[in-house]
Amino acid sequence: MITPDILPILRCPADGGQLTLADDPLIQRVNKAITDGTARDQLDERVIDPIEGGLVNSQVDRLYPIRGGIPTLIVDEAIGLAGISEGE
Repeated sequence: MITPDILPILRCPADGGQLTLADDPLIQRVNKAITDGTARDQLDERVIDPIEGGLVNSQVDRLYPIRGGIPTLIVDEAIGLAGISEGE
């Protein structure tokens, strides 16, 4: 997982902004959207693999998934949070 000392140096690969760790309720909502088939990546492809954590960009519109303790900081693989982040 991401340790507190490394978090400040991680940046969003799309805009260079600060990333923050997703909280548990958001992780649960994203995993529910994945299970429901409504989670989409930046290429509008369905996300099928559940996540164990995530890094959220400063606009809170995309989440970079963490699987197996490794963050995926690839813009195209970020999960869109429209309709997920507020629990809509």
